[in-house]
Amino acid sequence: MPFGDLLEQVGGKGRFQIVHVTLLCIPVMMMASHNLLQNFVAAMPHHYCSAHINLSQSHLSPEEMLLVTVPLDHKGKPERCQRYVAPQWYLLTKNGTSSSGEEGDTKDGLDVDRQECTDGWSYNMTEMSSTIISDWDLVCDQRSLKQMGQTVYMGGVLVGALVFGSLSDRYGRRILLLISNLLMAVSGTCVAFSTSFPLYCLFRFGCGLALSGLGLNTFSLILEWIPTHVRTVVGTITGYSYTLGQLLLALIAYFFRDWRWLTLAVSLPFYVFFLIAWWFHESSRWLALTNKPEQAVKNLKSVAKFNGRHEEGEKININMLQESMQKEMSCVKGSYSVLDLFRTPTMRTMTIYLSAVWLSTSFAYYGLAMDLQKFGVDIYVIQVIFGAVDIPAKIVMTVSMTYIGRRPSQSGALIIAGITILINLLVPHDKQMTRTCLAVVGKGFLAASFNCCYLYSGELYPTIIRQNGMGWVSMMARVGAMVAPMVLLTADYIPWLPGLIYGGAPILSGVAAIFLPETLGSPLPDTIQDVENRGSGRGSKKPPKETIILQDTQANLLKPAA
Repeated sequence: MPFGDLLEQVGGKGRFQIVHVTLLCIPVMMMASHNLLQNFVAAMPHHYCSAHINLSQSHLSPEEMLLVTVPLDHKGKPERCQRYVAPQWYLLTKNGTSSSGEEGDTKDGLDVDRQECTDGWSYNMTEMSSTIISDWDLVCDQRSLKQMGQTVYMGGVLVGALVFGSLSDRYGRRILLLISNLLMAVSGTCVAFSTSFPLYCLFRFGCGLALSGLGLNTFSLILEWIPTHVRTVVGTITGYSYTLGQLLLALIAYFFRDWRWLTLAVSLPFYVFFLIAWWFHESSRWLALTNKPEQAVKNLKSVAKFNGRHEEGEKININMLQESMQKEMSCVKGSYSVLDLFRTPTMRTMTIYLSAVWLSTSFAYYGLAMDLQKFGVDIYVIQVIFGAVDIPAKIVMTVSMTYIGRRPSQSGALIIAGITILINLLVPHDKQMTRTCLAVVGKGFLAASFNCCYLYSGELYPTIIRQNGMGWVSMMARVGAMVAPMVLLTADYIPWLPGLIYGGAPILSGVAAIFLPETLGSPLPDTIQDVENRGSGRGSKKPPKETIILQDTQANLLKPAA
């Protein structure tokens, strides 16, 4: 019998699976909190130069001190990075006159000298009691470090995917899940107690490493302990756990306004998750494939007992297990690497197009999701809205993929998302509601594009190299997430350039997606030659295989939280 039948024999939808999936989905919510934590711990408060030291003992009110020490910019607001060399007392008198503009302030026709904030900055901490910006003065000449912090974190996610992916196949899912939970807990705690920005980045890199380990091994353990026919439901539940985590972050951040306490609040639960993870059973599939059949049979019998099927579990033996795994792996022969994605023409073209789709989707997604303050709306409200839009977006995309097709759904989602981002460039900044609505629509279509990416890519790559293909495009997505924060820095030179890049990238990749083959109702390719035949128009017209359903559900489960 196939391995799936062994799972049914021990109880494919029993108490074990319910508890197993529930306990694995809870940490997924907190993974979303770490992914988007930068929105709150690195929120940019209103700031201006601190007053001269000799004014600290004066009897001036804060408003008067600001008036005589800090000039106004061309919008009539206090300059963030400059102050007067000497206090301008004349501004306190009714007869004093001052004009501001790009050429500088003048007094009686004479220029007033300015200087940098040599005595530090004063911050208006109305939304957050403290952030890494206010603690380490990451403003003015140091403002690029804010985006650097998120890039370092995403770099950790990228490295973690490379490291934990191979380690998981070698040492197992359970032990790597334990290590990842502990690493996230310790790294997150160290972030909260960081005494400098370099230390903060170092430990955030550790959080990124842990997040990849958690995502890869959580979804592997879920996938490998449930039968095929319930994977769609479980995949949907897992995906919405991440969406719920985005909403949960807004709630936690609302009550913890200090960035250190907020970081602790989303990190300490992983100590509990670490303890819970000791209960999880190692994947019997993995144990059987790594020549550990005795432990695999023991785990299957344990699951049968937990599900109240002790007698059925006792019937399973090593010979039965080995026979089931031989049948499951009969179509996978030979050794393949990432290089095989580029050796043949059709595979090479397909991989390049898919790389563009994944990179631009992640790039634009995090470009919008990690810059919430620019919309001028309460940061907690906009976080809830940005998280909630994923719910209808995923539903609409699922219906579209089922009835319209994968290719038009993927291409359409990217192009529409790009167009909404570009339209936002034309909306005046004082039209905050319009700008926010367009951004929410764009983010929703990018979330829908993510939903399609996993299924579509899994159906395009052949069975013998599907894991390598999914690993490659997933890496491209992480590269996009790393680059996205740094693009925001170009706004210092050309204000509209980040929006142009964030909007242009998905449109270009959406056009590229048009040239990918449609997979709706088509059999999954098993070999590279199947892909080449399909590319040359010689693909078989066989009726759809049951494995299409399997791949559809696997795609939902393999979606990484990063």
